[in-house]
This record gives sequence, C-alpha cells and structure tokens, in this order.
Amino acid sequence: MIRRLHLIVACVAAIAVAASAAHAQQVADTTFRPVVGAPRFAPGEGPLVLIDEGHLNFHTMDGRYLPFARLLERDGWRVAPHRGRFTRESLAQARVLVIANALGDTGEWVLPTKPAFTSQEVSEVKKWVEGGGSLFLIADHMPFPGANENLAKAFGVEFLNGFAGDSLGRMGIAMYRRRDGSLADCVVTNGDERIDSIATFTGQGFRLKGKGTPVLTMDRRFAILMPKVAWEFDHDTKKLPGAGLLQGVLLERGDGRVAVFGEAAMFSAQLGGPNGAPMGMNVPLAGQNARLALNVMRWLAKASAAPPAIAPSGGR
Repeated sequence: MIRRLHLIVACVAAIAVAASAAHAQQVADTTFRPVVGAPRFAPGEGPLVLIDEGHLNFHTMDGRYLPFARLLERDGWRVAPHRGRFTRESLAQARVLVIANALGDTGEWVLPTKPAFTSQEVSEVKKWVEGGGSLFLIADHMPFPGANENLAKAFGVEFLNGFAGDSLGRMGIAMYRRRDGSLADCVVTNGDERIDSIATFTGQGFRLKGKGTPVLTMDRRFAILMPKVAWEFDHDTKKLPGAGLLQGVLLERGDGRVAVFGEAAMFSAQLGGPNGAPMGMNVPLAGQNARLALNVMRWLAKASAAPPAIAPSGGR
C-alpha cells in the first residue's frame, strides 16, 4: 500500500527543509501559467472573491497565493484582499471568502496554538454563509489546523493539529486518484473538465462531524503525526491512523456553501529552497490541481454550469 501512496520524498526534501527552517524561502512562482480552458466570466465581471489577509495569513493574494489569485482573475473573477476582522459589513459584497493558513500570532510554531479568529468573527462568518455566502477554508499542517479549528468546528469539521504523512512518518507529495477511490466522483471532479488525479503536499487530515461530500479521502496508507513543535518528530511523537480522514470536503450550510481543504500548497504555485524547487500547481504531478481550484470556486459561487450560449445578432 505504501508504494501506491506515491510519496515522492526525494522530490520535495528540499522544500520540507525550507518549510521547517526558513519559511521565507517559499515564494510565489510568478511564471506559472496554467491551461484551464475558456474563462467562465467576462474579464473583471465575475463574482467578487475576498482573500483573507487580516489574520497573519501564510498565504496572501500578493504573496504565496498570487498564482491562485491570477488563476481566478483569468477566469473573470474580481479578486481583492480582506484586511482586518470579519464583520457583517466587510463580507456583505463578497460572493466567496477564501481563508488560507490563518494564524493567531507570529510566535514559534509550538503548542498550544492560539486561535486566528475571535468567537465574534466565527459567528459573523457562520451567519454570512447560512445567509447565502460561500467560504473556502484552507488549513495546512500544524499549527494552522489549531489556529483555524474554531471556524471549522462551526461548520461540523474537526481539524487535527498535525502533519499528514505515510505510516512510517514520511512526508512529501501524496497522490489522490479516482481509480482507487481516494479522489471522489463528485460535482467538483466531474465539472467542466473531468479530474482523475490530484497532488497534495503534506497538510493535515480532518474529520467530518456533519453532512458533506468528501473530495479527498485518506486510507490506511496515511498517518497523522502530532508533534508539540512543528517539524520536530521523534519516537515519542503521537501518531494517528489516517484511514477515513479527509483532506477535502464540500458542505452546504443554510443557503450557503463551504469547501474545506487540509492542504494549502495544492492551490498555490511556489518555489522553495535554495534551488527553487516547484511546489503546488507547478509540479508536473499536480497537472489537474488548477482545474480543481476553478471547479471548487465555481461550485462555491453556484456558477458550475456552463453559461448559456449567446445567439448571433442580425436580421433574418
């Protein structure tokens, strides 16, 4: 089973070292240009998406999530940052709110993890979603699950504040494939373009406590390591079985929608380490990740169906 996991450890060893020792070495790959087909919206006329930058986010629209923001703009979305705390007024005009790796402080990545959001913010986001808004919540490996767990819990998701690897504790690129059932046959994999494989880059695993549609499901190939300090593992590090945990799920709550993913690099395109190794949508094994990002966003905006054909003008 481990052989089937496709944990390409050698490919990302430099990135893991960079992530643990020097986060600043992870930078956006500004040359990344995915091929994703015809845009859904006319340029600048799509829904407004706000990317959170008010909670010490590791990923921002002008930083490591610049390729994600550009991908949406090429699809016609209007993309803007959300700065400051979440309020009813700040969310009122948005169609989708994207939160990627929010943090509660800038200290060392050690337990206990401080929450990124106040209870009032969680309440405001929950009410906004139930009233028709859509949330794309992305939280990577520890400490991000711990920082985001109160918001996830509000929608019936239990984050595990650890690292996703294999049963031997190795971390790298993990492949989810339709043919083995780890990649679901669902609305976002059967969108405008069929998706058969998705690559993720460590991240976390989480449990679904309410109703939802799994997208990425772990099996017994996976394990979750629960260190007290990020990237520090030893023989005493707690390990949980990964079978049945999720790394991606779709939820419908009230009149709104929520997509939760436990890995952030899969929707980025980064260069890491001294050699600038690719990580994210720019990795060859992740060739369908950009398509998944668009399918998820279109589902969130309830714009997953193709736009109607425009009849040609002219006299009879």
